[in-house]
Amino acid sequence: METLALEITNLNKSYGKTVAVHDLSLTVPKGAFLGLLGPNGAGKSTTINCIVGVNKITSGTIKTFGLDVEKDYRESRKTLGIAPQEFNIDIFGKVDKLLDYAAGYYGMKAPQRKERIEQLLTQFDLQKHRNKPFMDLSGGLKRRVILARALVHDPELLILDEPTAGVDVELRRELWSYLQRLSSEGKTIVLTSHYLEEVELLADRFAFISDGKIIAQGSKEKMLAGGKKLEDVYLALTGKKDVV
Repeated sequence: METLALEITNLNKSYGKTVAVHDLSLTVPKGAFLGLLGPNGAGKSTTINCIVGVNKITSGTIKTFGLDVEKDYRESRKTLGIAPQEFNIDIFGKVDKLLDYAAGYYGMKAPQRKERIEQLLTQFDLQKHRNKPFMDLSGGLKRRVILARALVHDPELLILDEPTAGVDVELRRELWSYLQRLSSEGKTIVLTSHYLEEVELLADRFAFISDGKIIAQGSKEKMLAGGKKLEDVYLALTGKKDVV
């Protein structure tokens, strides 16, 4: 049996008496592109934070490629790349130095770091911006840097939390192209997004969260059978109008 890229089993996360995630289970096969959807406060960000180790799990288990995210934290973390919605980065740092620092965090040696950074600067059209401070970049360029940072150690699983938030239509489509290329190369991707048309275009699987639980999951082919639109499926499942 093939090892899953992501396996969440009976995940619970509470903050005091507040239950953010309740008995959540989710599986993502290797090479899949999953759209993770749900209304505001449904538990998406909490789940992601548990996957990457920002939040301590109250109970349940999470594994990436068979590695427990708590018991095998170092090994599991190396399989993950995270592009968060918020810019959690040194805004005064120059682009190439930010990527170099991230690569060093994952234990990459200097020659390997240099080669990988050059690849990413070229791939994301950042060569001419490499010596600019992060704070001086446009919104679209900042998103590219965050995505490049997530990929610097060549992770097998990429988690994207609102990766196109705050960018214009042209730059959003450029980012779509990058993500489609990564998917075609075999990366496993988990995407949350405000934009349902974006998720419908890119993802081949969907999972819907409501009140801290997975209420439906399955392939794009199955869930959009009969010409359904993702927005209609979303509203029918959640009964919500705010898509976050």
